[in-house]
Amino acid sequence: MASPEIQTPTAGSLDPEKSLVNGDDDDVSPIEQVRLTVSNTDDPNQPVWTFRMWFLGLLSCALLSFLNQFFYYRKEPLVITQITVQVATLPIGRFMAAVLPKTQYQISIPGLGPKMVSLNPGPFNMKEHVLITIFANAGSAFGNGSAYAVGIVNIIKAFYKRNISFFAAWLLIVTTQVLGYGWAGLLRKYVVEPAHMWWPGTLVQVSLFRYVTLTHFNFYMFLTSEFIQDR
Repeated sequence: MASPEIQTPTAGSLDPEKSLVNGDDDDVSPIEQVRLTVSNTDDPNQPVWTFRMWFLGLLSCALLSFLNQFFYYRKEPLVITQITVQVATLPIGRFMAAVLPKTQYQISIPGLGPKMVSLNPGPFNMKEHVLITIFANAGSAFGNGSAYAVGIVNIIKAFYKRNISFFAAWLLIVTTQVLGYGWAGLLRKYVVEPAHMWWPGTLVQVSLFRYVTLTHFNFYMFLTSEFIQDR
């Protein structure tokens, strides 16, 4: 069986000058690495707010928050990043897409009226995978392991010998965690939407998302083959 291939854009489609002539300059990045990695097309028919996304996303966020905070107090802290969830949730999401019932249910949503929903709206797609990883990234404090404000709570209790209520500590931690999302939302027009704004640290993850999704890459087969070769 022939191995699947990812179609890469042609040189003509990557020419920014040609795109400017066609009026597509808002969607084409002037950075070559971004044009080769990030797709500027979207499929609006892919489901996003699915049961799989909410279940795996919330579970990943809670699990990474607990594990990273648990290991934070070690002399040599162990940090579990969102890459672990990005790899692990792919086979889980596809397994849920294979076993969950496809029956549709009609529910009434306040303000939206009756809607048809399903636990399994179709194949596990890249949009769900990305949102699950974003949940996990928030749980791992954006790669730092423990939430930043936890240190403030520790200092208040350990060094100043003062008590802080659970609600005050929770509000402090959540506020500092969502501050970045708030700034990103306020500055979305300037730092997120323009094609010339690029973030090199995310290109590796985007490449992994596209590879494992578009080629239907099987991690279990890959790891099994690597293990056999090592033996």
